[in-house]
Amino acid sequence: MDRINVPPPGPVDLPLSLLEMGCSGRFELITHPSPGLPFPPQSTLPNGLPPTSLSLEAEVKKQFLQDPGWLPLHDTDFAFQKFLKVTQRNVNVESLLNCTSSPLNSGLAVNRDPTTGMLLDFTEVSLENTGLSSKNSLSLQRKPGPPSESLRGSNTNYPFLPGGMEELTLDQIKNKSELEQDIDFENDLLQVPPGFKAGMDIANRAQVSKPEVSLMSLLSTSDDVIDLEAAAEAKEEGQGHKEATKLPRTNSLVDLGIKDAMSSSSPFSEGKKRNSLQNEKPEETKKWAIPVDISSPCENFHKRIPHPAFKWPFELDVFQKQAILRLEAHDSVFVAAHTSAGKTVVAEYAIALSQKHMTRTIYTSPIKALSNQKFRDFKTTFGDVGLLTGDVQLSPESSCLIMTTEILRSMLYNGSEVIRDLEWVIFDEVHYINDAERGVVWEEVLIMLPDHVSIILLSATVPNALEFSEWIGRIKKKHIYVISTLKRPVPLEHYLYTGNNTKTQKEMFLLLDATGNFLTKGYYAAVDAKKERTSKYAQSYGTKSTSQHTTASQDRAVWLTLLHFLSHRQQTPVVAFTFSRTRCDENARSLDSMDLTTSIEKAEIHSFFQKSLSRLRGGDRQLPQIVLMRDLLKRGVAVHHSGILPILKEVIEMLFSRGLVKVLFATETFAMGVNMPARTVVFDSIRKHDGTGFRNLLPGEYIQMAGRAGRRGLDATGTVIILCKAGVHEMSELHVMMLGKPTTLHSQFRLTYTMILNLLRVEALHVTDMMRRSFSESHRDTQAHEKRITQLKKTLSTLPRAASEGQLSDLLPYYHTVTELQTTRDILQRAILESVNGLKALSAGRVVVVNNKQHLNALGVILQVSSDSVNRTFTALIMCDKGNEEGEGNGGDSRALPHLYNAALFIPEGPCSHTVQKLKLQDITGITMKTLKIIPDRIIDNYHKRQQPRFRTEPPGQAISTATQELLRLAEANAGGIATLDAVNDLQLKSVDVVEASMRLRVLQDSLREFNCIHSPTFTEQFAKVKERMSVQEELDKLLFLVSDQSLSLLPEYHQRIKVLQSLQYVDSGGAVQLKGRVACQISSHELLLTELLFENALSPLAPEESAALLSCLVFTQNTQVEPHITNTLQEGIDRVLSVAQRIGELQRDCGLPQTAEEFVGQFKFGLTEVVYCWARGMPFAEIAQLTDVQEGTVVRCIQRLDEVLKELRQAARIVGDSVLGSKMEKASLAIRRDIVFTASLYTH
Repeated sequence: MDRINVPPPGPVDLPLSLLEMGCSGRFELITHPSPGLPFPPQSTLPNGLPPTSLSLEAEVKKQFLQDPGWLPLHDTDFAFQKFLKVTQRNVNVESLLNCTSSPLNSGLAVNRDPTTGMLLDFTEVSLENTGLSSKNSLSLQRKPGPPSESLRGSNTNYPFLPGGMEELTLDQIKNKSELEQDIDFENDLLQVPPGFKAGMDIANRAQVSKPEVSLMSLLSTSDDVIDLEAAAEAKEEGQGHKEATKLPRTNSLVDLGIKDAMSSSSPFSEGKKRNSLQNEKPEETKKWAIPVDISSPCENFHKRIPHPAFKWPFELDVFQKQAILRLEAHDSVFVAAHTSAGKTVVAEYAIALSQKHMTRTIYTSPIKALSNQKFRDFKTTFGDVGLLTGDVQLSPESSCLIMTTEILRSMLYNGSEVIRDLEWVIFDEVHYINDAERGVVWEEVLIMLPDHVSIILLSATVPNALEFSEWIGRIKKKHIYVISTLKRPVPLEHYLYTGNNTKTQKEMFLLLDATGNFLTKGYYAAVDAKKERTSKYAQSYGTKSTSQHTTASQDRAVWLTLLHFLSHRQQTPVVAFTFSRTRCDENARSLDSMDLTTSIEKAEIHSFFQKSLSRLRGGDRQLPQIVLMRDLLKRGVAVHHSGILPILKEVIEMLFSRGLVKVLFATETFAMGVNMPARTVVFDSIRKHDGTGFRNLLPGEYIQMAGRAGRRGLDATGTVIILCKAGVHEMSELHVMMLGKPTTLHSQFRLTYTMILNLLRVEALHVTDMMRRSFSESHRDTQAHEKRITQLKKTLSTLPRAASEGQLSDLLPYYHTVTELQTTRDILQRAILESVNGLKALSAGRVVVVNNKQHLNALGVILQVSSDSVNRTFTALIMCDKGNEEGEGNGGDSRALPHLYNAALFIPEGPCSHTVQKLKLQDITGITMKTLKIIPDRIIDNYHKRQQPRFRTEPPGQAISTATQELLRLAEANAGGIATLDAVNDLQLKSVDVVEASMRLRVLQDSLREFNCIHSPTFTEQFAKVKERMSVQEELDKLLFLVSDQSLSLLPEYHQRIKVLQSLQYVDSGGAVQLKGRVACQISSHELLLTELLFENALSPLAPEESAALLSCLVFTQNTQVEPHITNTLQEGIDRVLSVAQRIGELQRDCGLPQTAEEFVGQFKFGLTEVVYCWARGMPFAEIAQLTDVQEGTVVRCIQRLDEVLKELRQAARIVGDSVLGSKMEKASLAIRRDIVFTASLYTH
């Protein structure tokens, strides 16, 4: 633009200038421009002129002479003398003392006449929360940050307080204060401030200088009369107060057990709370998830909502109406509905409602493509919609923002101002929480959302929707209404297809009808059709083994036959799911002879294709993939998978939704959320590779994909076809896949360094709070546990203490030894039962020693063993006293466990009797070496017969009498104790656990005899008391452990990760986040490696394009066959990255994390370094695609993700203060942001 010369101001000109403000036509008057300089034509961009440069001399003076920052580092004296001659500076010491003014604590309020509104007076009112800011408070009362940080927040901000982690009200803190210790301001002061390493010793000084100041003398100037007696009374009261329970001093309220003082959803006043508790049911029965009944129609919907926020041109389903009623009541909902049932209606109503309320809504989706589509849909419906993804930011000030879940997470951690106005957060495709890699993000976001935000969860049908909602309700302390649909709006019919030529093209067999009946007839018909063909082939050519894999020509025949058949029956559009990208491409290419479109459709496809690709550069339009796809599309065929260029994928999706693509070969991602229903869905195979190996489709996956069939309002039923190419699949597999339960929602919560650092930098939030609230810990019902703890404590206080004097002094150690002995014995017995030899020994005829409530060291003989391997029982004939057959007598009070120290066998005092009982394994305390020859059935029959009243007086049968006599003879022969089988020596169980247990058992049994307490006359009674008391104590300890943080399953890993962060100096020993930690907070993935590279200056020697190429290892995850050709500096960079990764990997291993160093290093793949390097240097995309075997779509996605990494690094470099690296990252980012890789999405235009 030409420079405009303005004449210099004359003596009559006023020193004024006009500044044009933007393009709004507003001007601002500026007085006192620099004296002696011409007026520049002043206006701001975008529409005004750029400001003209000042005179060169003034610029040079200002830059090099008046700014000491530009002085040379060496020979400063000479430069300084010169500098003083040029400009004489006035010394202004005060300018160094810059202090922000403290906020005002009071303001003025106006008093008005209530009737006329006339101003009467001003009164001074004190303001609360004036010192709160985003740097020191979680409260919504804090003042907003600078506008530049309003959208994404800043990584030095505190987040807003997450809902369900309520702050204590002042009342509660006051109520609790009697538990706290009063601070003695003379003797009990801390010497080291919390978080500091060292403090100061003020003990001695305090004693020296202690001037006696009488408070009375200070106050005597005032005219108030002070009631000294009252003061003295208060003091005494205070001392009495102090002698009440003292608690240790602590820096955290949580430690004082005030944790769950807030059990209600908002800080009530005490009185209100008491009333509400009377009205409500007791807390423990409270269910947070409330299922909504949708079986009956919603009658008075239009009466209840006379003026809805949004109207649709169709009548709503019951589940949609119920959801809208809940939204109007501002409740949170979980909608689990079948595919194509119309979940979006709920989201649309929430957006409309928030626009009506002038609040904001955030809509999050798991996939960027889905975000773009929703943006287009909502933009046409509502207009005021913005989009935030990693690389795009469109109208962020809108009332409805669409974003990926990761961005919402960073906004929550960084305290974005958007959260203040937020009314709804809509989570679409919630079943994505099962994703191992990214599922944790959903949990973090759900936990971090503040209390005023309501949640809408949309998901495919999941079996545990109630359990999941219960978890969310419990952590957010609000009700979640669960609404699920009962059936699909368009029912599906599932077929098997066996045709492969024109003769057999009609071979389609119904397997599962629209009402859900599995038809075995159809299955056998398909098997027969397939068999008939193979047998004909075998008759003419001899048998040939049918393999699972078919050749390309066989595949082609099947597809051609099927598609001719379907197009003939007008069953297009068809989505063909194929679980390999190469297979997709091959199948599409093999249909070269097929043309499914009319000439009008061809013209429409051609014009749309040309228009969409018009934004690409000339060379990019001729890419092989685009040329191939253009040819396929004209014939109505297309391919959709992650290897396809993003812009092409969007063209295909749009053409498909218009019905111009008749056959789409797609991978599973197409079903994930892209809302594109078809008439028919075809499964090329029902086996897929899931990263570790091949497996059948899970019911959830099958339903998700099959659900694409059947367009609401267009088709009566949807058709799903499974191809039987090699042979018909097993019936059981098909049955499980079609009728099995869909996958339940599982927690994928795991600790990441970013999460730990983000929570550590905020004192009020703890990582353990996050872990405790995760879905993986949802089984912890802390409130129920705490109730039980209180009960047990009460019980414990009422139980009498056991005597511990004299002979009974070792009663407690005796109890502990006995308990250990019992657990050891249980381990041994379990091992015996699980072993072959053990089961052999415990067969019919074996003599055993029995101890239970009824018997003490009684001999018995096994008659029968149950076949149930889990709870195995043994039927045995046991010898007992006459009259003790039914067990009224007591075998020496088993509670005292006398058999443990007394091995003497039971010998009946009077006549010997017998009983037949079912014994558990615990009742058999010894397996003897003896066996008896018996007839089990006869014994059992005889015993049962004599249990009947009329045969009760009969004498026992011959078999029983013989067995009882034998047992008695054995007992008398071995009265002092009988030899038993040893698990290790006799039963040959040699595992380490068994050997250790049997040695321990021997030691414990020997030690029992040395206790004195067993000789005490009151031993049995006292032992029973101890046992009762200890069982209560043990349950209490167990519950206390469950309630404490120690029982968190991820706690050990948390300590290991903290250790890693401490040794790398990201946090100090007190847990305060250091500079390195602040940098790592900026980075979302591979934070340790990137931060280490940044601090080691590994990226400084590299050119911008080399750094971009090197960092591609963080975003590329595939293996490649092509070896990249790279420069020496890049090779050095790669070695450096690998050595840093190796170091971090080894450190993690040393700190106890399970991942090996090799696994850690192995996740960085350098296959795309050459590609990115050449791309950043300006090579066209067509040439780049030749350098690698990676598909074009994958390359584009990696470069897009690389741009996000570069942005994060630029931000991190700013925090460190490395402006050179920051600008280098910006250059690298600009170098890769071009052409086809960063073409704007078709959905956003």
